[in-house]
Formats: sequence, C-alpha cells, structure tokens
Amino acid sequence: MAAYLLANITVTDPARFAEYGRQVAPMIAAFGGTYRVRGGAVTAVEGDPGLRRVVIVEFPDMAKLRAFYDSPEYAPLIALRQSAATGDVAFVEGYTG
Repeated sequence: MAAYLLANITVTDPARFAEYGRQVAPMIAAFGGTYRVRGGAVTAVEGDPGLRRVVIVEFPDMAKLRAFYDSPEYAPLIALRQSAATGDVAFVEGYTG
C-alpha cells in the first residue's frame, strides 16, 4: 500500500531551502518516492487549514518511506531543511479501497 510523506512548511531562508530541494529530490527518487505536490499555490475554500508550502511525496509503501526518512544519507538534509524552514511533517498510509 502506498505511503505518503506530508509536509506543511514555512521557508525562512530561501537560498538554503533551494539547496535542500536540489539535494533531496534525487534521494527521494532513489528510495522510490515521487513528488505529488511540491509547493504549489494553496487556495482555502472552507475554514483556514493553516497550509503554507505543502509537499506530498508518494512512496511504494511505509517501509520505503521509513527507509528514506531514517537513512543516514537523509539525516544531514533534515538538519539543512530545519535550518531553512519551520513546519510539520507526517507519514500517512494510502487508501486501497
């Protein structure tokens, strides 16, 4: 079952965040991940969901997502992202209806 990394972030240092983006994209692909949403415009239509820069990455399953996130290769990029942005990250299981 597919698994998704969801991130809702506020970029505080655009140059550093751009560097993070350049480095993380090939790593996501190497772990079988595919961007589904990558910071496009957000239009709230009911209430205020508090969405800022939204990123959704699909992985084949939760094991691949965990392998990516917990990998020693990604650890320095987490630090880079956290130095350039604030926000929330969550893992969500897909639907197999």
